[in-house]
Amino acid sequence: LNLRELGPWASHMRWIIWIMASGGTLYVFFFHERYKVVELLCYLVMGFFPALVILSMPNTDGLVELVAGGIFYCFGTVFFKSDGRIPFAHAIWHLFVAFGAGTHYYAIWRYLYRPDGLQSHISR
Repeated sequence: LNLRELGPWASHMRWIIWIMASGGTLYVFFFHERYKVVELLCYLVMGFFPALVILSMPNTDGLVELVAGGIFYCFGTVFFKSDGRIPFAHAIWHLFVAFGAGTHYYAIWRYLYRPDGLQSHISR
């Protein structure tokens, strides 16, 4: 869960994500909602691309939570793309985003930020 342990992958991943985000910003600026499927695919690729780091992770603590959060985000895209066809689809999408973010927040709290004393106390 800690990118510092991944060596060169971490720095490369950081730049690749920033390039993808910048490209996405330009895409939305010039082609906003013109090619919706391409836009969705770009968002999904940008979301899944950091998962490649899993291949070089020496410590896989928190992986279940990260995958669960990603699943929330992915299922949420169904409602995001169904806006107007399913009642309250946009609100449901926001719930999936909140659950995904909450799951990722929990993983970060549990495996990176929780003090060691609290960790041993809770795990008993």
